[in-house]
Amino acid sequence: MRRAAALLCLALMTPLAWAQAPAAVPSPSASTPAAPPEHDPAGDWPMAARDHANTRFSPLAQITPDNVARLRPVLERATGAERGHEAAPIVAGGTMFVVTPYPNELLALDLARPGFPLKWRYRPHPDAAAQGVACCDVVNRGAAYDGGRVFFNTLDGLAIAVDAATGRELWRTKLGDLRRGETITMAPLVVRGKVLIGNSGGEYGMRGWLVALDAASGKERWRAWSTGPDKDVLIGTAFKPFYPQDRGPDLGERSWPGQAWKQGGGNVWGWVSYDPRLDLLYHGTGNPGPWNPEQRPGSNHWTSGVFARRPDSGEAVWFYQWSPHDLHDYDGVNENVLLDLPIGGRTRQVLVHPDRNGYLYVLDRATGQVLSADPFAAVTTSLGVDLQSGALRYEPSKAPRAGKPVRDICPASPGAKDWQPSAWSPRTRLLYIPHQNLCQDATTSTVSYIAGTPYLGADVKMKPGPGGHRGALDAWDPVARKAVWTIKEHFPVWSGALATAGGLVFYGTMDGWFKAVDARSGKALWKHRTPSGIVGQPVSFLGPDGRQYIAVLSGVGGWAGAIVAGGLDPRDGTAALGFLNAMRDLPQATRKGGAIHVFALPK
Repeated sequence: MRRAAALLCLALMTPLAWAQAPAAVPSPSASTPAAPPEHDPAGDWPMAARDHANTRFSPLAQITPDNVARLRPVLERATGAERGHEAAPIVAGGTMFVVTPYPNELLALDLARPGFPLKWRYRPHPDAAAQGVACCDVVNRGAAYDGGRVFFNTLDGLAIAVDAATGRELWRTKLGDLRRGETITMAPLVVRGKVLIGNSGGEYGMRGWLVALDAASGKERWRAWSTGPDKDVLIGTAFKPFYPQDRGPDLGERSWPGQAWKQGGGNVWGWVSYDPRLDLLYHGTGNPGPWNPEQRPGSNHWTSGVFARRPDSGEAVWFYQWSPHDLHDYDGVNENVLLDLPIGGRTRQVLVHPDRNGYLYVLDRATGQVLSADPFAAVTTSLGVDLQSGALRYEPSKAPRAGKPVRDICPASPGAKDWQPSAWSPRTRLLYIPHQNLCQDATTSTVSYIAGTPYLGADVKMKPGPGGHRGALDAWDPVARKAVWTIKEHFPVWSGALATAGGLVFYGTMDGWFKAVDARSGKALWKHRTPSGIVGQPVSFLGPDGRQYIAVLSGVGGWAGAIVAGGLDPRDGTAALGFLNAMRDLPQATRKGGAIHVFALPK
């Protein structure tokens, strides 16, 4: 247990100052922000995914395959943080907002002035103890803009709203209990005046939840738990799951042994989507705790699945479980991309989800019915998804047994694809999936729950998957149910993807290359080397000068880059929950340190 705790803890970072800019001083809570400047919102990027459907598609088309080779950097500026920079910069009203990893400072850059100078910096001063609690680096995945406010979360469990024009604090709400291992790393989403936020901490046995805060006041409106009785999960008479295995009273209790659901995980640390036509929001739930599945017999509802809920009340409408009784830490929090696709001779309202278990799912988003599920990576842990029952068919030989090593588990625990978000192009009708190609060997053991300490029960060592490359970018056709092209990468592709109306796809690599490829063919067209590896989310926006810009954060880290960001000893293959074993050569390819990068065509 002592070693597991050490692997989860993260080294302290030393922030650098932007001495030329004064810090914004938090003010007492207020309900009304200053009026935002006039701007054209069509060129903005107001939330991590740009839209509620999680497409990460930019309608801007000035930069094309014909001219992208002329793309040049117009800004490279240190953020002052050194750990994994997984956030998406967001843009609204002529200002770019960037959240750093711990200490989670919020930076506002003035896009209307030459050099994009700092307008203000908000320092939330989170509890330093959070650095030793966060599972997989002290990351933050971004902010959200709505109604003149910027909303973001801190690692120690705070939700904060600030005035977008001035950086003045409007409210802060404490959501998590750091002492028990609860943190927040996700990017919030604003829907119908509510800020949606979920917690991290499954590796500490923290019970997962999604909360809705009032955007104006920060007051909690509802909280939906991922385990426990129906009243806690907000399951009522309107709950109509498509498959029988998800029906029945209090499955969040009865599918667990004893009171194990109280430490059951199911954390909501990934992406939330919203369909205004159906008035449904969609969110995944994380892995059950502990990792050792023999300690939690049963299906372990409602973990490693996806909920559809009403945003006003949080009431559950349906649920589907990607990985019942999750055997390998596959979670279920990856993005749910909301699309209308021709399926079976008619247009269907669907949810497209590339899961960690290795399957690209297409679900009817009104009912939760699985329409297709196809492997997009090497899979040895299961034999496919039964479309009649919706059940994942596990491969028995890969099921963990206490004290017995299990070899060649594919995908590894980070999955065929982890949190790093895909992008959809309505022009090509393709989904661009950044992912990894990793397998692992694992041994499980009995673990006791002690509040505030790691709750795992597994020793893992990851390794490259078939072919030896550790990452890839796929262009996937969800109607034809196949990959159209694939780009193999030496390291896991831990960055998000960006698709543009100009016919390009942008992504970053862990050894520091920011790349543009042709969206139809995958042909490499442009690349730029950054000082540190890229694990952030690229975005595109229209500047006040009418030019299209591309932006991304560099700063290697996250679970995949922990060997560099955390300065871990490469001799310990079990470090970083076993990820280090597959990344021993990363320190020779890059260094830590965060920066904001912005690119544009020459004037």
